[in-house]
Amino acid sequence: MSAALSNYSNRIHPKLIEIEKRFGRSELTYIDDPFLKKFEISLWIKRDDLLHPIISGNKWRKLKYNLDAGLSLGVHTFISMGGAYSSHLHALAYLGKLLELKTIGYVRGECPAILTPSLQDVQNWGMELRFISRSEYRQYRNYKNNEDFPYLKANEFWIPEGGANSLALKGVAALVNEIDIPYDTLCVACGTGTTLAGLFNSVSEEKTLMGFAALKNAKFLESDVQSVVTNHQNNWKIVHDYHFGGFAKINSKLIEFMAEFEHRNAVELEPVYTGKMLYGLYDLIGRGYFKPGQCIIALHTGGLQGNRGYT
Repeated sequence: MSAALSNYSNRIHPKLIEIEKRFGRSELTYIDDPFLKKFEISLWIKRDDLLHPIISGNKWRKLKYNLDAGLSLGVHTFISMGGAYSSHLHALAYLGKLLELKTIGYVRGECPAILTPSLQDVQNWGMELRFISRSEYRQYRNYKNNEDFPYLKANEFWIPEGGANSLALKGVAALVNEIDIPYDTLCVACGTGTTLAGLFNSVSEEKTLMGFAALKNAKFLESDVQSVVTNHQNNWKIVHDYHFGGFAKINSKLIEFMAEFEHRNAVELEPVYTGKMLYGLYDLIGRGYFKPGQCIIALHTGGLQGNRGYT
């Protein structure tokens, strides 16, 4: 992190405070399911999807301190990257509109003849879209910090894919303090691993932190998480068995599980992250992975706008 960033004030910018005042409450929802009772498991969903219809879940938590740092430096343009249905870019573009700041989004692949609903939204909110090749996109993933981005101009601020940097960890860490019931295991879906890493620094050692990889061949997540956390507790793991063939890939089993879960519990899911995590969690419970009597909290990371890619 640059010297300018490392010295920025921890006082949240007033504009961000005003935005956060409009948010809903990320409540805990108890899942009353006979299947869970059979295995004597208590499951609660941490409803970050309820924070805001657009700036929902970990998207806000990962962007909050990035935006705060940029605003403190007098930045007028925020730049990031994502796919055609990226909830990260979706949230950033909307926040840019609210803050009256310019946003630029680098999008993986060629510009389609018709923009996806997500990209149409971000363009309507003023985000400039720049489409780059998949090889360029992979290269851009290496730019982890603001000062790493080689194309940065004066008064511009680079936020890596998914908001994955140390400023994001600070925003995610605050989530743990909002959990006001005793629990044994905290579960979260993993894309970049940033949310898991942020929780890692706040979850006490007697509790278990479990991540569910949304990507295939994502063994790199362990080292990525370990490289940014500030301690070396051994109370965490990442499960790699429930990616359903790769990032954003789905099948009938996943869709059927989600439909039944939503019908029974009135909690909308999306298939990229939270749906896969809950499918995996239910499967592990059915296999007797968790001891009877355990209380599990699963984080709903929002991103429901991405469901438009599956209709």
